[in-house]
Amino acid sequence: TMSVFEMCDNCAAQYTDVSDRRFHAQPVACAACGPKIRLTDNTGKTITSQTEKVIAEAARLLLAGKIVAIKGIGGFHLAVDALNSQAVQRLRRRKRRDHKPFAIMATSIERVKEYAIVSGVAERLLGSPQSPIVLLPKKPDSPIAPLVAEGVDTYGFMLCYAPLRYLLFAQNIKVLVMTSGNISDEPLICKNELALERLGHVADAFLIHNREIYRQVDDSILHFVDEQPAFLRRARGYVPTPILMKNSCRRDIFAAGADLKNTFCFARQNQLICSEHIGDLEDAEVYHHYIDSIEHLRGLFEVEPKIVVCDLHPGYLSTRYALSTPDVKIIQVQHHWAHIASVLVEHGLEEPVIGLAADGTGYGTDGAIWGCECLIASLEKFERFGHLSYYSLAGGDKASKEAIRPALSLLRKAYGDDFDLDKFISLLERIGTTCHSCEGRNPEIKAIDSRLRGNYKIGNIKIISEQLEKGVNCVETSSLGRVFDTVAAMLGLGNYNNFDAQLPMALEAIIENGIEESYGFELINKTGKPLQLDLDKMTRQIINDIQNDRLPAAISAKFHNTIAAALLEMAIAARESTKLNTVALSGGVFCNRYLINRLANLLKQNDFSVLINRKVPSNDGGISLGQAAIAKYLASREL
Repeated sequence: TMSVFEMCDNCAAQYTDVSDRRFHAQPVACAACGPKIRLTDNTGKTITSQTEKVIAEAARLLLAGKIVAIKGIGGFHLAVDALNSQAVQRLRRRKRRDHKPFAIMATSIERVKEYAIVSGVAERLLGSPQSPIVLLPKKPDSPIAPLVAEGVDTYGFMLCYAPLRYLLFAQNIKVLVMTSGNISDEPLICKNELALERLGHVADAFLIHNREIYRQVDDSILHFVDEQPAFLRRARGYVPTPILMKNSCRRDIFAAGADLKNTFCFARQNQLICSEHIGDLEDAEVYHHYIDSIEHLRGLFEVEPKIVVCDLHPGYLSTRYALSTPDVKIIQVQHHWAHIASVLVEHGLEEPVIGLAADGTGYGTDGAIWGCECLIASLEKFERFGHLSYYSLAGGDKASKEAIRPALSLLRKAYGDDFDLDKFISLLERIGTTCHSCEGRNPEIKAIDSRLRGNYKIGNIKIISEQLEKGVNCVETSSLGRVFDTVAAMLGLGNYNNFDAQLPMALEAIIENGIEESYGFELINKTGKPLQLDLDKMTRQIINDIQNDRLPAAISAKFHNTIAAALLEMAIAARESTKLNTVALSGGVFCNRYLINRLANLLKQNDFSVLINRKVPSNDGGISLGQAAIAKYLASREL
């Protein structure tokens, strides 16, 4: 994108001088012939175009609490002073992003350490050339505005990675919120005209330049599992670096990925080339970005897929896109198998392992919605060894947002004939609106804004209960993600996921450390059927703890401990049956650091070898890698 800037005589002389350090350096430019910056208002009217004044005025606006849209390398950021609560609140309101945590930018590790706890590994990661967003534990009494990251116990920090940002921070700015320049859930904006059109009602000013961004790309996000980095989002700085497989295949492959947190993947020879984070395909603009990105990466790597692989879910847009591809072989891969395969290929394995896959949603081979699976899986095939006992979800996709739906189902299941709806409604009134069990106790709960706690409408509760009783618009599920939603709702942390995994994140954030207690559960072994994990006893015991006014932080810890213990027992049962000793963990539930660390430690204490995702996210951002690995392995066996 520098080709439109014709070199001045001085730059051209350096570019053509073989003895000059700028010889054939493609982006050679200077203030006279290179890109220019300017500051505009939200209508596009230029405030100033003099470089020094642009930077000084943009900094003045930020320190005055204004929102500034800043064009960078991969797209626009929306920036505000992270220490200014009113500015952060205004950004949330205008961007329509009420709850999801914002990323924060600083210029140095020393500055980050003023607000967060930074380990040696985190320090190296923050200072790496990739400059990702890194989740770091908050320091007590941090002056950062609470609304930057409410309801969680971490900040997402990154260091400056572009010259324009360094110039801004030199103007006595300490820390800035740097959130993606888009309206929530839409693709990142990278063009000046579109930014003014779409973000004019959000930003007060625009700091822009006239160099075109060829491809937009989001910031990468990492956290720590067992004190080592693991991806939550793989994008800028890390893609499209290929992941290598042992075996090569002569036919190119395209893997369509999942519909949520989508990535796609191309496979050629022994390379697996994953895209950057695309987003949720249900948004029309994200879907169009998905199609454009497929064509871009296909052309960049000159792949011509002869095999197309996709999810089993018939309603996925990614599946429909894949199935519409002409003159190719189609392979459909079960969602949780793909999760486990992503771990296998990362670690260079092909042989069977015990796979524990846990998330919110994945279409099963029996037509049910799976979400807590114990698989015996290789790249060649899988067998469903065990799963969470099925329960009903009413209302389809609404159940992933509204915690009342899985909560009602799990309570009906746990109490059976003794289930009393009136008693349940009174419980919801007690903990769902005023959060009596939370107030004045755990500071992390107290810090959660009351906007996270909605009112349950009694009329809706009765309608949903009747749906469940009659089986109207209900689907059977083994989703573990919805169990997390239920417990969070029962503890008064909210009843609605405004963004993916909001309630589970809030539940993790309040865990009281040092608690080793857990609740009861049962493994049910029926001849000829997969092993079933039944959590009815846990559900009843949680209700008892709530009614006995047990601290929510302690209940959260006991709940997490129970899930870890239950998954351990499933793995032990699988080992006894198969003699396998390696366990692979994947799925969105394992983005929960407390759970995966505790489970991994328990597995190791019981002499298991434990594998997790490191090169791609364990959430649905890693699905395309698993799909491609399976298809590539199967194709290589055919030759």
